[in-house]
Amino acid sequence: MELIDISVPLQPGMVVWEGDPPFRIEQAASMPAGEEFNVTRLDLSTHTGTHLDAPLHFVDGGATVDSIPLETLYGPCHVVDAASVGGQLDAAALGGLDLPPGERLLFKTRNGALWERETFSWDFTALTADGAEALVERGVRLVGIDYLSIGDFDAHRVLLGAGVVPLEGLDLRAVEPGPYTLVCLPLKLVGIEGSPARALLVRA
Repeated sequence: MELIDISVPLQPGMVVWEGDPPFRIEQAASMPAGEEFNVTRLDLSTHTGTHLDAPLHFVDGGATVDSIPLETLYGPCHVVDAASVGGQLDAAALGGLDLPPGERLLFKTRNGALWERETFSWDFTALTADGAEALVERGVRLVGIDYLSIGDFDAHRVLLGAGVVPLEGLDLRAVEPGPYTLVCLPLKLVGIEGSPARALLVRA
């Protein structure tokens, strides 16, 4: 069995969505400073790095991240090779990818190169509203992508309104397309619209 970590490391200076709070750490207690233990304070957005969106992110009064069924976040998935898509993942582009059946799809796109940049880039591949609708019609329950947003606002509303979980900020650069088992657990944050997550792929 092989475990593949597809999470983005959380560290100062990391790329975040433009306008979001930067990731910061602060030493709240320090042994070098004479205290008997080390404690670190974290300051970050709930949409930092690899993270899940809950319906509340775009649906007023929607469900929160602590209510996402765990069975949605664990199970068979397929990493889809979408590197050939030069524009956006609209319904036509998805139709050309010969998508496999399944409830969990992770899109490996040209976005991987963007993780090498030091600042946020708007030049990323993502779902459009009609692309999101096509996935909803296929019965997808979770869809992931290899940059900080699954799509535009309309795409978010389509997915979240249908109860589909967006998994954003994946690092799929070292992952071969194909079938895996996904293990993805957010923090159990109560009443919040999203959460950082540790995401793994398991290959037998």
